[in-house]
Amino acid sequence: MTATPVLALRGISKRFGAVQALTDVELEVHAGEVVALVGDNGAGKSTLVKTIAGVGPADDGVIEWRGEQVRVERPHDAQALGIATVYQDLALCDNIDVVGNLFLGREITRAGILDEVEMERRSRELLETLSIRIPSVRIPIASLSGGQRQTVAIARSMLGEPGLVILDEPTAALGVEQTAQVLDLVERLRERGLAVVLISHNMADVKAVADRVAVLRLGRNNGTFDVATTSQEDIISAITGATDNAVTRRKARTSDAEDQK
Repeated sequence: MTATPVLALRGISKRFGAVQALTDVELEVHAGEVVALVGDNGAGKSTLVKTIAGVGPADDGVIEWRGEQVRVERPHDAQALGIATVYQDLALCDNIDVVGNLFLGREITRAGILDEVEMERRSRELLETLSIRIPSVRIPIASLSGGQRQTVAIARSMLGEPGLVILDEPTAALGVEQTAQVLDLVERLRERGLAVVLISHNMADVKAVADRVAVLRLGRNNGTFDVATTSQEDIISAITGATDNAVTRRKARTSDAEDQK
């Protein structure tokens, strides 16, 4: 793991009117590392992802990219730095083939005409590099399984050679075999030296591929855990707030009272 993180968030806060969505959130992601961002519904995961991706800039706090403070106020800023985000809806066009989807918005032209041969060659090369198996790069996206669509969306994010890839619930609504395909791809991204932020509700997926888990609760940090040395129960307790309940608060008060004697 590198000493300087690829991405560092310092004291990130975000409000929506009277609602405080994020409060002083801290996060670090290093090259060759998968950090799972977990939390209950409404914990602030999506808001934090949008802050990193430039969709909803933070009100307060600092974003550092490879040790340098940067401003990310729109998606173009994030893309220019090397931040790629794959949202849950994938944003794929069902009626266009795999090649067309991979190069959507960044088509290769020659003399003003689409260079279909070069785009197909690069598509095959990219999919082979990531060990993605699909029947053909010329079949419509609608013909692919859910897992294959997810891998195509992730592959598309790699065209810009990013340093950080954010995956928003990549295994949601996928079967066992399709989930395995996506998790294998996440591991290959790590092997390529990329920093990966994985948003997931599935603890089995998190334990399978993540190196660290960052927990958000009610818009605040509620712990960062090393996956190899932390039990699933401890992570779930941090997510649900089970570690902060009436019993633990009474115990803390009793301890404080004894210390004061």
